[in-house]
Formats: sequence, structure tokens, C-alpha cells
Amino acid sequence: MSNENMQDQENVVENTENVGEQLTMEDQLNAAAADLDKARQDVLYAKAEMENVRRRAAEENDKARKFAVERFARELLAVKDALDMAQLDTSGNFEALKMGVDLTHKALMAAFEKSELLEIAPAVGDKLDPNLHQAISVEPSEQEANTVVRVLQKGAQLAGRVLRPAMVIVAAPK
Repeated sequence: MSNENMQDQENVVENTENVGEQLTMEDQLNAAAADLDKARQDVLYAKAEMENVRRRAAEENDKARKFAVERFARELLAVKDALDMAQLDTSGNFEALKMGVDLTHKALMAAFEKSELLEIAPAVGDKLDPNLHQAISVEPSEQEANTVVRVLQKGAQLAGRVLRPAMVIVAAPK
């Protein structure tokens, strides 16, 4: 082979390698573009999914707020029915009326208990707890200072959270 033929062959090999590199780089560019497109689609999907989750959570929150008292209301229906029957009673029998009021009170207390609505009823001599009691006044007493002398109004708490503190009169310091 002549020098000239060898030179032509080398040029053909170089051109083939350059074309191979160009195809490879073009293929790489296409692959990168495809990956970028897939990543964009994944981000859009994730964004849409998060929006759906947020919307569903807001709907569930609204439903929870709207129907939070449903169980309590269902329990109170029995109390309302008992009061309605008491109003219809025209017998004039005081003992029967008192018994009906007692049963209605028990039904109400059962509804409160099922709903975790509990009384705050301090006993005479209990230490004043500012988290549960509200001291209305102080009065001289033989008891230790800052202890409950009288309960003016019982308090209430719902699931451990104070709705209304018990109103009490406490013993004055000696």
C-alpha cells in the first residue's frame, strides 16, 4: 500500500470515529433530555399528588369539625326524650316526677362520661388548684389557708381540658 492509501484509510477511520462520537454525544443529549422530561413529569405528578392530599386533609378536617359533636348529640337525644316525656306528664305525682328527673340526670351524666365531659367538684378542705378552681372570695375559717371552704359552682373539663373552672370560696390566711 502506498502512503497515500494509508492516509486515506486513516482519514476514513477518524471520520468514522468522529461520527460515532457525534452519535454517542447526540444519543447522550437525547437521553439527558428524556431524563429531564421524565423528571419534570415526576415533579408535576408529585405536586398534583400533594395538592390532592392537602385537599383531602382539608375536607376530612372540615368533616371532623362539623360532626365532632355527633356522638355527644346522639347521647343527649335520650336525655331530651326523657325531658319531653316529663313535660307531657299531667298526673301531678311528685314522686314519679322526681324519679323521672333522677333517671334523666343519670342519663345526662352517662352521656357526659361517654364524651369525657367530667365534673370538677372539689371537696371542702381541698387545696386550691388554680388550674381547676377559680377563687371567688376568701373567708375566715379554721381550715388551712388557700383550701376550699365552699363550692359555689362545679366546673367541667372535656378530655382533660378545663371548660369551666369550679368557682370556690377559700379559707383566708390566719
